[in-house]
Amino acid sequence: MSKAFRLGVLIVAALFILGAGIFWIGNNEMRFRSKYRLNADFQNVAGLAEGAEVRIAGVRKGTVRRIDLPQRPGQKVRVEMDLDSDTHRLVRHDSPAAIHADGLMGDEYVKISMGSTEASAVQDNETLQGAQPVEISDLIDKANGILDTAGGAMQSVNQTADSLSSITSKINSGAGTVGALINDRKLYQNVNQSTTELQEDLEAVKHNFLLSHFFNQRGYEDSAELTKYEIGQLPGRPAVRKFSWPARQIFDKPDTAKLKGEKALREAGAFLQSNPFGLAVVAGYSDMEGDIAKEKVLTEARAMVVRDYLVKNFKMDDTRIKTIGIGKSPDANAAGIAVLVYPTGTALPGPVAQSTGAARSTGANAQAASHSQ
Repeated sequence: MSKAFRLGVLIVAALFILGAGIFWIGNNEMRFRSKYRLNADFQNVAGLAEGAEVRIAGVRKGTVRRIDLPQRPGQKVRVEMDLDSDTHRLVRHDSPAAIHADGLMGDEYVKISMGSTEASAVQDNETLQGAQPVEISDLIDKANGILDTAGGAMQSVNQTADSLSSITSKINSGAGTVGALINDRKLYQNVNQSTTELQEDLEAVKHNFLLSHFFNQRGYEDSAELTKYEIGQLPGRPAVRKFSWPARQIFDKPDTAKLKGEKALREAGAFLQSNPFGLAVVAGYSDMEGDIAKEKVLTEARAMVVRDYLVKNFKMDDTRIKTIGIGKSPDANAAGIAVLVYPTGTALPGPVAQSTGAARSTGANAQAASHSQ
């Protein structure tokens, strides 16, 4: 093979390689494809350079041809782009253009989103609305602000933890009231005992019928306490001894169960203490004036207060002392209280009736009320 032939083959191969390279580069730069031009206006291009990619739906379909600065302040930067003609069917007048970056440190490119089907397709050399790009420096500044805030929060948490640690140390060493309560067993027991006694005193006050109006108005008193020793009716046999007093002689006010004339009750207490009996009933009754429900509760409370006085001040079998709150009685001229003493062998009547006072024996009402002064 001659030298001239080998030289010719080498030249042809070089030309072929050169042509292929030119075609490949031109294809990448869309030199040999049909295209059209679009513009996009931005306040800031965030480092976008001429020749950058233009992507539609994530696919490279154009390049940035030129970037023009505004003529005066207040105007926007114009980015001219060359796009493949086959994107006409996707890019519409409402398609937004935005500048993005490939990762944190990658090159910027223009991203054009597909528009809506209702909008018309763009034409050559039309302008799209550009979105404000996010700059890496702004992200770094925001991240620094977040880190500063987090650092301040951690510092506050550490200070709080130090304060709690200091408080815990003081408590463990017995400093302060809480520390003394925890570490001083005797002091704790005294406080606990005082608290228990206070609760007992409050409970006693709550059930004290001298303050029944106060607690009843506030819903603290259990109405079952008023009928704890109450019987449903008086025994059928007559009483062997009867003591009776008008309410004004025994109680402080017309609408309360607070005792004021305890001396008048001593005769009945002395009799019960000195003589055997089978049953004693303290009966409270009122005249026909006033509210039925209130008078019923008032007579029950008065009977209970008188019973408590007799049981606490005289020695007797308190299981044989019962109460009955008659409420309004047509046989009574005025409100009063009576103690009816029955002989030995008298059986206890049944429990307090669940119905109204009308269900009780009329004779029982008359028996108690007939002895008022």
